[in-house]
Amino acid sequence: MVFSCRDGGCATTNNLAVQVLTGRWFMVFASFLIMSAAGATYMFGLYSNDIKTSLGYDQTTLNLLSFFKDLGANVGILSGLINEVTPPWVVLSMGALLNFFGYFMIWLSVTKKVSTPQVWKMCLYICIGANSQSFANTGALVTCVKNFPESRGVVLGLLKGFVGLSGAIITQLYHAIYKNDSKSLILFIGWLPAAISFVFLRTIRIMKVVRHSNELKVFYNLLYISLGLAGFLMVIIIVQQQVQFSQAEYGVSAAAVVFLLLLPIAVVIKEEYEISKQKKQAMDSITQLNIISDKPIGETAFLPPPQPSAAVEKEVSCFRTVFRPPDRGEDYTILQALFSIDMLVLFFATTCGVGGTLTAIDNLGQIGTSLGYPTRSISTFVSLVSIWNYLGRVVAGFASEIVLTKYQFPRPLMFTLILLLSCVGHLLIAFGVPNCLYVASIILGFCFGAVCPLIFAIISEVFGLKYYSTLFNFGSVASPIGSYILNVRVAGHLYDREAENQMKALGLIRKPGQDLNCNGVDCFKLAFIIITGVTVLGALVSMVLVVRTRKFYRSDIYKKFREEEKAAEAEMAVAGNGVGPGGGG
Repeated sequence: MVFSCRDGGCATTNNLAVQVLTGRWFMVFASFLIMSAAGATYMFGLYSNDIKTSLGYDQTTLNLLSFFKDLGANVGILSGLINEVTPPWVVLSMGALLNFFGYFMIWLSVTKKVSTPQVWKMCLYICIGANSQSFANTGALVTCVKNFPESRGVVLGLLKGFVGLSGAIITQLYHAIYKNDSKSLILFIGWLPAAISFVFLRTIRIMKVVRHSNELKVFYNLLYISLGLAGFLMVIIIVQQQVQFSQAEYGVSAAAVVFLLLLPIAVVIKEEYEISKQKKQAMDSITQLNIISDKPIGETAFLPPPQPSAAVEKEVSCFRTVFRPPDRGEDYTILQALFSIDMLVLFFATTCGVGGTLTAIDNLGQIGTSLGYPTRSISTFVSLVSIWNYLGRVVAGFASEIVLTKYQFPRPLMFTLILLLSCVGHLLIAFGVPNCLYVASIILGFCFGAVCPLIFAIISEVFGLKYYSTLFNFGSVASPIGSYILNVRVAGHLYDREAENQMKALGLIRKPGQDLNCNGVDCFKLAFIIITGVTVLGALVSMVLVVRTRKFYRSDIYKKFREEEKAAEAEMAVAGNGVGPGGGG
C-alpha cells in the first residue's frame, strides 16, 4: 500500500500539534479563556466603595457610574457592525485596547495619581472599559455560535457561563497577587482580559460548519470540567468566609483555579487526536481503492455544481422590505429584525427583567452595608452571584437545548419562568429577611445568568445568523436602559432620600463632597418593591412572544443547518477524494 501526500496536503493531518492549534476545539478552548476574564463589570460591588469614598460621590452619582458601566457592557452595536465586515481578531484587539484604557484611567483617578476627574469623565472611562466586554462577546461568542449552529444553546450556555464565573475567578487571582488591595483590583481587571485577548487573537475565526457525531459529547465533557471549576470555587469561597486566608494560601487556591481553567485542553487534544485518526484511516482507504482501480477515485466522485434556483428573486432595497420580513428562522435584515414585533416584545421584557437583576447586583455592596453585613461577607455575595450566574447560564443553555430538541419546549417560555423566579430574590432584599442576602445573591445570580443565553439564542433562532453580530448586540441594549431607570432613577434616588432623612433625624448637615450612607431595611425597601412589580410586568409581556412563536418552536428549526452541513461534507469528500491539488493515488 502506498500512502503519499503532495504539496503538503497531509501536513496538518500528520502534525497533531498544528492540528490542535488550528482546530475548531482549540478555538472553543481559547474562547473559554477570553470569556473567563470578560466579566469584570459584575465585580463593580467589590471596588464601588473605593470610588465612592475616594471621589466623594453620593449613591445617585455612584449609580449613575454603574449605569454607564452597564451601558458600555451592553451597547455593542459598534462591535457588531465592525464584526460584519472584519475578521474576529480585529474586534478582539479593539476590545483589549478599550478594556485597558478604561480601567487604567479609573485606577489612576481612584489612587489620586491624576487630579480628580469630573463625573462625566469617570462615566466615560467606565463606559469605555466596560464596552470591551461587548467586543469580547462579539469576537469570541458570536464566532462560536456560527461555527456550531446546531449546538447554539449549549455554546451560549458554556461561554456565557464562563463570563458569569469570571468574577469569582478574577477574585481568587487578585487576592493571590494583590491580597486585599481593592484599588489594585481595578488595575488587574484592566490588564488581564486585554492580555488574554491578545494571546488568542488569530485563534478565533469563522470555520466551515461540519458537525461531528460526538460534538455534543465533547461539549458535555467541557461542561463537566467547568462544573468542577464552579464547585471548587464555591467550596473555597465558603472556606474563605470561615477562615482568614494568607496571601500564600490564596496563591494555592489561585493555582488550582488556573489548573482547572487549562484542563479543557486535554479534551481538545483527545478530540483532535481522534479526528486525526479518522482522517488517516479515510486517506488509507482512498489510497487502497486508487491502487485497485485503473483511475483515481477523484475522477468518479466529482459532483456537479448545484444549479441555481429558478425561484431566486431580484435584489430589492432593504428599506422596501422593512415591514415584509421572511418566515421566522430565515435570515432577517437588520432593519426587518429591529422593526419586528417579536424583537420589540423581547426588548421590552428584557428591559424590565434584566434591569432589575442588574440593579441588585450593582448595589450588592451598598445593600450589604446598609443591612449590617461585615465587609468580608460582601466579597462573598459578589462571588456567590458570579458562581450562580455561571450555573444559570449553563443550566439555561443545556436544559433549553434538551427540552427544545426532545419536547419542542419554547425558549421564550423558559425566559418568562426565569423572570418570575427573580422576583423572589427582589422581595427578599425588599423586606430584609435575616441572612436573606446570601439566598438573594444565589437566586438573582442564577436568574441573571439564565436569561442571557436564552435571549441570545432566541434572537439567533427567530432572526437567523446572517446579521447575528449586530442583532446579538442590539438585544443587549435593553439591559442598560432598564438599569438606568431602576438603578439610577429609582434605587439611587430613594437610597439618597432615605440617607438624607436619617441625617436630618440625627441633626446632621451633609458637607460638600461627603458621601451619603444609609442604614437599615428602608434604604432599599421601596426600590425593590417597585423592581418586583416591573419584573412581573416584563414576564407578562414576554408571554406575548411565547404565543407568537409557539408554531415556530414546534417545527424543525435546525433543518436548514443539517442540509448545509451535508453539502459541506459532500464538498469535503470530493476534495479528499483527489479533486484538485494534492489528491489522487
